[in-house]
Amino acid sequence: MSDHAAAVGAVNAMAAVLSRIATIQAQFSPRPATGVTSASTTSFASALDQAAPASAGKQPGTVNGITYSARGVNVSGSDIVNEAETYVGVPYVWGGNGRSGIDCSGLVQQTCKDLGISVPRVASDQQNVGTAVPSLAQARPGDLLFFGEPAYHVAIYVGDNKMIEAPQAGENVKIATVSPTPSSIRRIAGATTNSSSPTVAATGSGTGVAAYSTLFATDTQRYGLPSGLLAAVATVESGGNPNAVSPAGAQGLMQLMPGTAHSLGVDALNPTQAVDGAARMLSGLLQRYQGSVPLALAAYNAGPGAVAKYGGIPPYAETQAYVVKVQSLMEAVA
Repeated sequence: MSDHAAAVGAVNAMAAVLSRIATIQAQFSPRPATGVTSASTTSFASALDQAAPASAGKQPGTVNGITYSARGVNVSGSDIVNEAETYVGVPYVWGGNGRSGIDCSGLVQQTCKDLGISVPRVASDQQNVGTAVPSLAQARPGDLLFFGEPAYHVAIYVGDNKMIEAPQAGENVKIATVSPTPSSIRRIAGATTNSSSPTVAATGSGTGVAAYSTLFATDTQRYGLPSGLLAAVATVESGGNPNAVSPAGAQGLMQLMPGTAHSLGVDALNPTQAVDGAARMLSGLLQRYQGSVPLALAAYNAGPGAVAKYGGIPPYAETQAYVVKVQSLMEAVA
């Protein structure tokens, strides 16, 4: 029996799992397949809105000591890092807040201001805004790192134990290793009304998974993937949350493990990069398994090694349910 036949047999044997997701399937009506056009992405987004319940929208306003403009509510941690990097090389000047000279808290305030976010001027006040992050292990790019109680220094976390800081007189803004251990960490990206989780700018119409319909449609066409595959994977993996982190450490919209994201050359918490990386990964798996979607999904969930070990979909309840759920959602949004 071929791998494909074995996979199909395994999926067909999961009637019990299919019955449990029948409620989800019942919410959808069949839609004709469409190409990658503005009209089709709108229809696609509408279907995805039903597949993943929409989360409450974010609005401009002041929350947890931070004021967000209409632009600021869509700022991600990566946006903060990218903007802060434009100050690298600017001389340290105590009390400075411009490109001719800036200090540590000025760097934070001005970076945020450039992005439509208003925070206090001094580090000890900045230390009390946003939402707390328990430790450096849970920190994400764009989080603020504070040193001292009250804070005498603040820096912006870049990731990989690196930070952007305006260190002291005689030095310039630079990227450095995090040292010493921060006394506190605060998250400011997207901590607006209805949610304390960071947000990212939507790349399509709708909310939740539907917000990324344009990314899904573009990369589906670019990598020749089956219709609805990327959207269905994102729905099951993260429910459309670009900042999701699993207990095992998988990150982002497509729930990529850090090592996998590194090998793909992407930032798992950046939706555009994550979808592209997942699309390339799924494309490679489909080629590896001669176009078998069930086997590609099993390998995405459990790893190619597990698929090879068992000669098909591994006998893991999570993986078997995962394969069925993703395929069912693919059919629902097709």
